[in-house]
Amino acid sequence: MLAINNASELMEIQPTIVRFTHMLSAVLKVDAEVVDANLIRVAGTGPYSQHLGNRLETDSHIFNYIIENKQEKIITESHSDPLCHGCISHSERAEKAFVGVPIIIEERCIGVISLVAFNEQSKQRIKQNSGLFSDYIKHIAQLLVANVLERSKQPHGLEEVFINLIDNMDQGVLVMNEDNSVKYGNQPALKNLNLTRKDLAKIKINIRPLSNSKNKMDNKQHIISLDNREELIVGQFHNSHAHKLFLMSFFQPYHSAITYETNTELSDVIGESTSMRHIKSLMTRIASSPSSVLINGESGTGKEVIANIIHKLSNRSQKPFIAINCAAIPEQLLESELFGYTKGAFTGASSKGRQGLIQAANEGTLFLDEIGDMSMQLQAKLLRVLESREVVPIGSNKAIPVDIRIISATNRNFSELITSNAFREDLFYRLNVIPLHLSPLRERQGDVDLLVTHFIGLHTQKLGVSYPGITDEVMDCLNQYAWPGNVRELSNLVEYLINIVPEGEKITLDLLPPNFQTVKSTAPASISNHAALSLEDMERLKIEDAITRLSSRQAVADELGIGIATLYRKIKKYGLND
Repeated sequence: MLAINNASELMEIQPTIVRFTHMLSAVLKVDAEVVDANLIRVAGTGPYSQHLGNRLETDSHIFNYIIENKQEKIITESHSDPLCHGCISHSERAEKAFVGVPIIIEERCIGVISLVAFNEQSKQRIKQNSGLFSDYIKHIAQLLVANVLERSKQPHGLEEVFINLIDNMDQGVLVMNEDNSVKYGNQPALKNLNLTRKDLAKIKINIRPLSNSKNKMDNKQHIISLDNREELIVGQFHNSHAHKLFLMSFFQPYHSAITYETNTELSDVIGESTSMRHIKSLMTRIASSPSSVLINGESGTGKEVIANIIHKLSNRSQKPFIAINCAAIPEQLLESELFGYTKGAFTGASSKGRQGLIQAANEGTLFLDEIGDMSMQLQAKLLRVLESREVVPIGSNKAIPVDIRIISATNRNFSELITSNAFREDLFYRLNVIPLHLSPLRERQGDVDLLVTHFIGLHTQKLGVSYPGITDEVMDCLNQYAWPGNVRELSNLVEYLINIVPEGEKITLDLLPPNFQTVKSTAPASISNHAALSLEDMERLKIEDAITRLSSRQAVADELGIGIATLYRKIKKYGLND
């Protein structure tokens, strides 16, 4: 490649364009490149980040076409496009898709902004969003033209195009100094943090990770310090030469997270409602006791989680925690599982015999889930274990001493079971020494928000995907839902949403499964202003009306209070293109 000494108009603002290119690539999840009219590479990401300032000797067919014709070029099947034939990149680097837009000033093409896919996933992103990506690049090209013409600096030293790019994003963005202090923030970020732009100059702001991570670019929880207060934000850093960016994905007050970080034993007990605070306080008080605990609550409320935490808080924490679901195992098999058996105790028994779970839990904790479904025969045998602290395996006459703590759980009404002679009253009193009641999720005011945050973090880490945002409308909808399956249902829903939300997007109402349609349609005025229309209908009509009245897409976005990229996505979604 040949080095060029005479700087073009774009090369004169190269630092700005380099930062912009890295931001564009991070937002759209594809590689980006900018060349000027002399085919000099001004900026690039991925394989294009090499040899900036040098002329392209090859791979210039497409750029020449765009510069000469002053027209955009979209290629989604590189192997069949005539302009790609003969390109070295076509065979070596295997660019699979391309979107190129000319940068035009005073009827001159001064360069090209392009997006390139090197893998199938990026190709599909370009193929499915080519119109949106093209419009987005055109808007940025206009900002670059304005920067070339005016080249005015902002008082804080950031170039106008860089600021315009950030300000047109609906995702919160903070611009950081090297010491992780904040020197600029766009409107969504300032709104989340309850700050004004003037506040940035008055108070010291610093961001630090909440926990260590091997990959510093991961979406993860951070603590942002704002003078005397701290908030919890979820997002990731992006290094862009002179500036470091923090892209916010989620935000919540930090005080709700302090409990989970400072008391690690209770970190899995998510909730700050009155009932959950009472449960957590009671758990710490009863943990060291050997007395039996009976946990009552609807299915999916987290009874086994509570039992496990009580075990971890106790002086038995280094010994076994054995859990068994009494309703999931047939009676005969359950008896052998619990009490064990000796050699030849029954047909099909192991020749070596088998240790039962009661004996295996010695010095530890035995958790009996769905205890209300245990047969009367087994109830009698369990009562003898609790009274004598000894277990007799099937086929044996020898009692084996055991030191166990019994924690049991049920979603059934024991009063009814005892009245109908389905459960022994004497065993109930043995098990119910310390009763715990877990409230259903619909009664735990404020806990849905905390659980959603927890499960988003849990499932994004498990699935290896980035942390998505979630709209206020979705949170309102989730808070109104009755949650018949309680916390388990919420966890499953969040995992479903993490799987289907597009990369880099927020979780929106249209992603919720059909059983939430009733909740959405009966939402209060804070969610919907018209009961006869769905939220999607209301949004479509509002956008359509604004497009009809206003002269530019930017004016429409400003009136609706959304970013230009979000507007284009919604125009495509509702088929409102001209």
